[in-house]
Amino acid sequence: MIAKAKSISHGINALNYITGVSANKKHPENIFHICDSLLPPGIDPLGIWNSVKLDSLCRPRMKNNLIRIEISPAVEHTRDFTPEDWKQLWQDFVTEFDRQEMKDRKGRLLSPRTNLAGSKSTVWLHLESDSGTPHLHAIVSRLDEDGNINNDSNIHLRAQRAAERVARKRGWQTAANIHDINRQSVSRDCLDVLYRMSEWSIDDYFARLEAKGYSFKVRTDEKGVIRGYILKKGNAKFKASELGKGRNLMASKLEATWNKLHPTHGQQTKADSEEYYNRPDYTAYRPDTRRVNFEHEGNSYTRFIPEQVMQMFDNEFDSNEVDNWVDLINEACYHFAVAMGYMAFLNAPAHVSGGGGSSGNDLPRKRDDLEEEIARARRCAEAARSKIGIVRKRGFRR
Repeated sequence: MIAKAKSISHGINALNYITGVSANKKHPENIFHICDSLLPPGIDPLGIWNSVKLDSLCRPRMKNNLIRIEISPAVEHTRDFTPEDWKQLWQDFVTEFDRQEMKDRKGRLLSPRTNLAGSKSTVWLHLESDSGTPHLHAIVSRLDEDGNINNDSNIHLRAQRAAERVARKRGWQTAANIHDINRQSVSRDCLDVLYRMSEWSIDDYFARLEAKGYSFKVRTDEKGVIRGYILKKGNAKFKASELGKGRNLMASKLEATWNKLHPTHGQQTKADSEEYYNRPDYTAYRPDTRRVNFEHEGNSYTRFIPEQVMQMFDNEFDSNEVDNWVDLINEACYHFAVAMGYMAFLNAPAHVSGGGGSSGNDLPRKRDDLEEEIARARRCAEAARSKIGIVRKRGFRR
């Protein structure tokens, strides 16, 4: 779950937007009123705006007299939400928002607690976004009912922290969890690009990433040498320093990482070669594996996952007990494929001499023993459970 907050002065425009009055809202029929606080029933956007402006007369120097808040939980967490559930989510968020005090490293108070719970507010649910993700919009007065100002210093951080706390308490996947999972997937794409490059070229590196759907922004020095870069895909951004292992995808280390994936021909021994060919490949059949087809973000994948790992998933999400066991196993398999594929790249040689023949594997992988696979699989099952949630079959109690 993510949340955004900002203090604003253009209050009537924001109120018209979130209530569906604005001409910019193409589907006002997909906007629903959730709750108000300290406002007369049935009041329209102009009435709310006039009420807030009237309160603000006692604070003539306060330019931004409203706080705009947006809360976006994952769609799988709110699929069966009622209006009361959305109202409770808002109230939980406000509780965590108001609980925070902003202090510096020496413990000095920079920003006191807010009092959104004691301030005028209106909350609306929007279902018409392009992403299809339902989200709450709220407008809150900067002045509480006692005439105190709700401090807007680092208000975006307050919102992020409140969202993280609510998500953790509900057992939901947090924004930090999602970012880390996506970070591993992006790291794998970067290493895949480096592995497939027959010659080192930073221009080729970025061109291949663009072909995978990434955009990028580079930072250069006065000589035009690239010193850093940021990758972006969708709404997610990743600094090079947080990708890979040991920051091996930073601009200054890219060539060394490419060299590691492409060791000089003939350097490796026969023992190295035998270890290479014995490494498990999750994209090809091996004994004691199960062919698994799963989907993620509209893409379909096929992997051959160890039978004992799949048995663990089957036990965790028993089809006799869990109604959404297919979605949970699908998500767990995706996490497992990302985790094992990501770890494989970090230790993968690219060219091996000596010892007969080619395995035909595009992505050589380092062998993990079964205990390590099971341990990773348990973490993947937990990630799936946190992200989707378990829906028990009717009449089943545990």
